[in-house]
Amino acid sequence: MDVTDPAALDAGELLAAYAARQLNPLEALQAVTERIARRNPEINAFAVMNPQALQAARESARRWAWGEAKGALDGVPVTVKDLIDVAGLPTRRGSKVTDPAPVAEDAPLVQRLKRAGAVLIGKTTTSEFGWKTPGDCPLHGITRNPWNVAHTPGGSSAGAAAAAAAFFGPLHVGTDAGGSVRIPAAWSGVVGVKPSFGRVPQWPLGAFGHVAVAGPMARSVRDAALMLSVLAGHDAADPFSLPDAPRDYLAGIEDGVAGLRIGVLMRPGFDAPLDADGMAALEAARRGLEAQGARVSDLSVDLPDISDVFSKIWGVALARGVAQVEAGRRGLMDPGLRFVAEQFGATPGVAVIEGEALRVQAAHAMAALDVDAILCPTVPHCAPLAEAKLDDPVTALWRHWAPWTFLFNLTRQPAVSIPVGVGAAGLPTAVQVAAPLYRDDVALRVARAVERAVG
Repeated sequence: MDVTDPAALDAGELLAAYAARQLNPLEALQAVTERIARRNPEINAFAVMNPQALQAARESARRWAWGEAKGALDGVPVTVKDLIDVAGLPTRRGSKVTDPAPVAEDAPLVQRLKRAGAVLIGKTTTSEFGWKTPGDCPLHGITRNPWNVAHTPGGSSAGAAAAAAAFFGPLHVGTDAGGSVRIPAAWSGVVGVKPSFGRVPQWPLGAFGHVAVAGPMARSVRDAALMLSVLAGHDAADPFSLPDAPRDYLAGIEDGVAGLRIGVLMRPGFDAPLDADGMAALEAARRGLEAQGARVSDLSVDLPDISDVFSKIWGVALARGVAQVEAGRRGLMDPGLRFVAEQFGATPGVAVIEGEALRVQAAHAMAALDVDAILCPTVPHCAPLAEAKLDDPVTALWRHWAPWTFLFNLTRQPAVSIPVGVGAAGLPTAVQVAAPLYRDDVALRVARAVERAVG
């Protein structure tokens, strides 16, 4: 293994190098921080750096020297999105209206990362309160795509995606209420996992608590599975976290797809847009799965118009969040966020209940499908410009941002975005693999097969 540039190594490679005494966590952290110092000024992936990272790396290096690694991620550099609490650091949520004081307690998933020995290097940027896909916010400005800094990395987990693509550490945690892990993963050329709802414990919950999840972002499916193994599990702080026993999501990930039934979904409840680059990526993934023995067929499913369903859920949640901010301070917030809040602030309660009923109807329809996994696009096109004008956020939601992703938030199914190649503009393309509810292992297994197929 070549360890001359530790920042270029995946988490699994770092752990192997530590075990072989070819490298130690201090050297890995130094390589990552040097890369951050060089490239982050133009990318802007971080909300705040963690001053305790160096001490954590020292302690990990001592444990490896003594042969006493304490967990599955001991010494691996990680980041978490700035919607997630880290003790001693502020949680600003990309907003000027939030409290700048450090929080007192770690979120449950941060506790899990620390118990596993991970070295938390910082918190990554997000759009304000995670409301939109472009990677900018009032507090931290514009986060840019490492592939081409004129373009957005996507959002709302903008900094996590940019950090993964720029080799600012191998493992990153984002959150996803309508595509906020998978969209930036697709636009930044990395892997993004939206686990089944409840798989990763969360607290405190944000505006989208009943559809949102936290999940891994990494440069490989195997690394994402490794991180999910650490993040997943029940926690009493989150009453909706699943009571499943701990499991290793790397187990069975190389079993292949021979004989699996995979349906290609081209209409997720409405006529979702897709450009030529996206179609080429989908066809490449389909051919790759068929070549490995999967039984791939086109899929038809009777769904309600989920663009309308999700728009209401999204808009009402944002309106509630804005209403909780003192009226005199709302002018500090993203104008697009305020626009959406105004559009949906007077939504009748009966419309909200109807939206929830249709969400469950969609989940029922997807659960009735006789397939092992679903293949579909992740995004309608490659990453747009970072400073593109936003005229109508509601239309942008289902035309340009999340038409292919929010279905799986409504149904709560696991879904993985996998990079496939590079489009005509020199920007990443991707596809999405989803699986039946709670079959995160199958989603990862099929995603790994796609990854193998496209190299």
